[in-house]
Amino acid sequence: MELDIFRFLRIRKKLEIEDENNFAYLKKGWLGEKQFDELLEGLPNECLILNNLLLKVNNTLFQIDSLLMTQKKINIFEIKNNEGDYFFKNDCLHMITGKEIKNPLNQITRSESLFRQLLHELRFNITVESQVIFINPEFYLYEAPVKAPFVFHAQLGRFIKNLESIADSEFSQGHLRLAEKLASLHIMKNPYSRLPAYNYGELKKGIIGKCGCTFMEVVNQNYLICPRCGELEHKESAVLRSVREFSSLFPDRKVTVNGVMEWCGVISKKRIRQILFKNFQLIKMGKASYYIYPGEEKEKD
Repeated sequence: MELDIFRFLRIRKKLEIEDENNFAYLKKGWLGEKQFDELLEGLPNECLILNNLLLKVNNTLFQIDSLLMTQKKINIFEIKNNEGDYFFKNDCLHMITGKEIKNPLNQITRSESLFRQLLHELRFNITVESQVIFINPEFYLYEAPVKAPFVFHAQLGRFIKNLESIADSEFSQGHLRLAEKLASLHIMKNPYSRLPAYNYGELKKGIIGKCGCTFMEVVNQNYLICPRCGELEHKESAVLRSVREFSSLFPDRKVTVNGVMEWCGVISKKRIRQILFKNFQLIKMGKASYYIYPGEEKEKD
């Protein structure tokens, strides 16, 4: 969600350099996690995978990039997409320039400890192991501790084969219930997210293309086009995507015909009303009528 909001805002307003750097950092981390997720998809079906968990135990938040549950144990992974040369000294990680950066070993040790506490609260007894995955092939760590739970890019093939060997027996219903419980405990909104400041009035209005290049233009009665990359999209699809964007940026604002028309900019009021009526549930309140997603609870006045 953080990354999506950054993508939305970068087209609609000029971000500060710090915000652009934060966006680049988040995007790089997400790409690394996605790459590792694709590797895990090749594992047998006899395992459970949960991604991007934000959990709380004893009033302390902790995050798990990726969690693999098999019959025998749980592996939790901290994914790093760093590139360049680093060195390990005095239990600290440094860039080759000497600048000290956050030690992933401390991060994974903390996450594992808190996760064990959570398992204890849930009364589930299972072996837990943790690894830091350095996914980027352009990363090199000098003086890496031999016994540290680090997995480097060149070791990934062997590491995945080893995971395959422990995922060869079916998990129990107890494991499935634990996975479902962990998913239910996931905290959707990170209170420590560093989003740019923004308000409705300062944002440029229009429909951003799926490619994220720029604002779309009308081609004909049914289609829009991105003038930069040439991608076509049906108006209904584009409007629905823009409504999701609007709701993500302004969750407290109601979805109305006039509001969506102003937000999208290039679609007629009649077409907006047709699209919303077809895909949403209308809450009738006279001139104050608004739409909600099907199955969504009616908002309080």
